[in-house]
Amino acid sequence: MAAPVHAEGADPARVVATVNGTEITLGHVALMAAQLPPETLAEPPDVLFSAILDQLIRQAALASLAGEQGLRERLAIENYTRIVGAAKVLEGAVAEGLTEDALKAAYGERFSDRAPETEYNAAHILVTDRAEADRIAAEIAAGGDFAELARRHSIDGAAVRGGDLGWFGPGVMVPAFEAAVMALQPGQVSEPVQTQFGWHLVKLLDSRIASVPSFETVREGLAAEVEDRIVGERIAEAVRAATVERMVDGLDPAAAFDPALFGN
Repeated sequence: MAAPVHAEGADPARVVATVNGTEITLGHVALMAAQLPPETLAEPPDVLFSAILDQLIRQAALASLAGEQGLRERLAIENYTRIVGAAKVLEGAVAEGLTEDALKAAYGERFSDRAPETEYNAAHILVTDRAEADRIAAEIAAGGDFAELARRHSIDGAAVRGGDLGWFGPGVMVPAFEAAVMALQPGQVSEPVQTQFGWHLVKLLDSRIASVPSFETVREGLAAEVEDRIVGERIAEAVRAATVERMVDGLDPAAAFDPALFGN
C-alpha cells in the first residue's frame, strides 16, 4: 500500500483498497492529492500516497456506519455534483478559448492604440487649513527641507517617506492635485492647493514618459482577464440556452437561512 502512486501505471480505475466492499481507486487518491497545498506535495510520493489512502479508508469506514442518506446529505451530494459538472464545462471552455491568439488580441486591444503617457513622481505636505499651509510654504521658500517638513507636519501616511507619493499616471490623483503636479517643473513646489482632503503643498520630484509594457510582462494579467471573460460568456450562454423557471412566489427568503430548516 505504501508503494509510489506511479508504480502500477496510471489507470485511475485501479482499485487500491476496499472498505466493507466499497472500492477506493487510484483516481480517488489522485483527486484528493490534487487538493493538497504545494508544500505538502513536496513530501515523498510513497509517504503522501499512504497518508491519503489512510484518510480515504477512515472516511469510508465512517461513511459505512451512516446508514441511509438523509435529505441533507442527498442535497449536499446534488449540490456538489452540480459544482463538478459546471467546473468541467468551464474548464473546457477556458482550455479551448485561452489561446495565444486570444492573449495577443487582448494585448492589442489594451495597448496597441495607447499613446505614451507622462508619469509623475511627486511629494506633498497635507495639512488641514490654509494658514498652516502658508506658514510651511514660507519655510520652504526660506530654504527649509521639504521632506523634513513633510515628516513633521503632514497628516498624510506618506509623511514617513518625506511626503513621497511614488510614481503615478494621469487620472490617479484628484483633479486639483493632478493639475498642480502637471504645472510644475522637477524641483518646484506649488502654492497651497485645496482638495477634499485638505491643503497640499506639492513638489514635483521627477517625470518620465511611460513606455508600453511588453506582451510578456503583462501576459499573466491578460490571461486572468481573458479567462474571466470566457467564463462569464460561457455562463451567460448556458443560462440563455436553458429553460429556467423560478418558483419562489410566496416564499420567505429567510427560510433558506433558518438553522431549523432540516429539523436540527
